[in-house]
Amino acid sequence: QVEVVESGGGLVQAGGSLRLSCAASGSIYVLDTIGWYRQAPGKQREPVAVYSRFGSTTYAGSVKGRFTASRDGVKNTMDLQMSSLKPEDTAVYYCNVRVNGRRDDYWGQGTQVTVSS
Repeated sequence: QVEVVESGGGLVQAGGSLRLSCAASGSIYVLDTIGWYRQAPGKQREPVAVYSRFGSTTYAGSVKGRFTASRDGVKNTMDLQMSSLKPEDTAVYYCNVRVNGRRDDYWGQGTQVTVSS
C-alpha cells in the first residue's frame, strides 16, 4: 500500500505566498514520479509541478517563475513553494505518486488553496 498525504493549503491574498507539503509512504522501493496537480471548480485536473526520476521537474507554464518544487529523496516528500499567488491559482491541490515501475497512480486527499483579490 502507498499512502499520500498533503498539507499546507489555506486562504491568502493575491501576491502572497503559501507552502504545500506532500508525503508519500508505504511499499516504496523506487519513487518514479511525485508531483503536484490542481483542479479548479468546473475545470479538469492539471499538472502543476511534477518530478520524474527519468528526467527532472516539469512546471506548468502558468506557474513558472512563481512556484518552486523541492524533493527529498530520503523522506519521499515534495514541497511546493508558491509565491506571487494569483486568484486563478485557486484550486484544490493534489499530490500524486508512481512507484516501483508501475503505472498505478496514488493520490492524496487534496488541500484547498484560495487566493483572494
